[in-house]
Order: sequence, then C-alpha cells, then structure tokens
Amino acid sequence: MMNQTLANRLDEVLLNGKWVANTNLKDQITRTSWVQAIEKVENLNTIAQLTFHVTYYLKGLVNVFEGGALEIKDKYSFDMPEIKSEEDWKSMVDEFVSNSEKFISHVSKMDDDFLHKVFVKEEYGSYLRNIEAQIEHAYYHLGQISLIKKLIKK
Repeated sequence: MMNQTLANRLDEVLLNGKWVANTNLKDQITRTSWVQAIEKVENLNTIAQLTFHVTYYLKGLVNVFEGGALEIKDKYSFDMPEIKSEEDWKSMVDEFVSNSEKFISHVSKMDDDFLHKVFVKEEYGSYLRNIEAQIEHAYYHLGQISLIKKLIKK
C-alpha cells in the first residue's frame, strides 16, 4: 500500500497534481516557451537547467530500478546540453515526462518490504528514503520554477 501512496505523491508533484501547490512540474514546464526556459534571471538557475536537473536524478534512479548501476553524480546534475530551439526544449520536456512516468511506474510496483531495503549502499539509506527525497526535491524545484516564471513575466 505504501507504494501506491508514494506513486500518487510523485504523480501529484511531477505530472498531474494540483492539490498541494495548485500546479505540478509538467504543467509548469509545458506552459513555458523555450525562450522563457533559457532566460537568465539574476544569478538563479534557468527553468531549463532546473528541468534538466530534476530529470537527471529521476533518470539515474530509474536506471537503478531497472537493474543498472547508480551512475549519477551531483557534480554533473546541471551539465545541461544547450537549448537552441523550441524542438530542443520540447525534447527535454518529453524526457522529463518519460522519466517521471517510468519512475512512478516502478515505485507503484514496489512492495513494502522492498521499499525498506538498502538503496545501492547502506550510506544512501533505503529505497523509501530515496523516493521520498525525490518528492521533496521535486517540490523544491517546482517552487523555484514557479517563482522564476513570475519574475520573467514581471
């Protein structure tokens, strides 16, 4: 049952929810033009950089869920390819959506015992801890993206 609660919370923040923040990441980034996505506001990250960053971690964890190694490193989490067109931005948004859907699907299939297993190494905590961290991480960056959009429109 915990898996469905987590999957619902992930769906809420990543793709379809409106209950907690009256928006979600997909809603915010799909209503952002590529020009807005790369617009720099003072010393803040761009919307594109934040989208890449969230996707980077989702993709890295999906790789582990699918039997691969944990290959992501914090130092590379903002190494975004340049966005030069609407097509580049749409591709990044599509990758975000695809990885979000995969992540949610994997979580929805995990049983409670599995959620409490060690995630890769003892020092990384459990699967549950890492999934909850992704929820918190997504809300953190959703807030940033929402504020950056308001600053751009100002």
